[in-house]
Amino acid sequence: MPLYKTITVDENTNILIWKIEESFEWLSDGISLTDNCRQRVDNMKSDLHRRGFMSIRHLLAMFGYTDHDLFYDEFGKPHLVDGRHISITHSFIFTAIIISDKPVGIDIEKQRDKIERIAHKFVSSETEFVANHDQKVRALTIIWGAKESLYKLYATPGLSFEQHIDIVPFDLGMPFTAGSINYKEEISYYDISFMEFEDFTCVYAQPYG
Repeated sequence: MPLYKTITVDENTNILIWKIEESFEWLSDGISLTDNCRQRVDNMKSDLHRRGFMSIRHLLAMFGYTDHDLFYDEFGKPHLVDGRHISITHSFIFTAIIISDKPVGIDIEKQRDKIERIAHKFVSSETEFVANHDQKVRALTIIWGAKESLYKLYATPGLSFEQHIDIVPFDLGMPFTAGSINYKEEISYYDISFMEFEDFTCVYAQPYG
């Protein structure tokens, strides 16, 4: 059972990361899905996506939940029936969930050179910081993951990575930064943490303080 990493953020916030190495059949054994989720899995064309979906159900089980305890709102944001907050991510061979008593967001991204080609789509106030950075792919992947985490946490239609979300410049040697969302004349601030492993970057966000 490849539980890759366990992170205790604080007494009420925990992260589990899974490295997908098993077959779909192994991952499906003993897992009960809702009818809707069973249909979603059956319609997935990628075997890795199907395995990732099932690995997330194993992570849920480690927290004491089943697929029947998870539901999604009209914006696609996941929720737990007991009211706790959850965020989910999947990238290639890694999946992760974060569960907390406060709003949270998490994202895992593979570090790839192509992120430099799409940076203009999500970088705004961070432009000068990135331009002067000697490890642009790593820096951009953290910025993307931070904005994706905040987007998941905020879960509001119309929110733009480029126009509404800003990430404070950071040091790659210090695994944290901060971010803000300025949307419809309301500004909110967030703590951002990140880690890197096996050419992947995991970023998670929670309200400041």
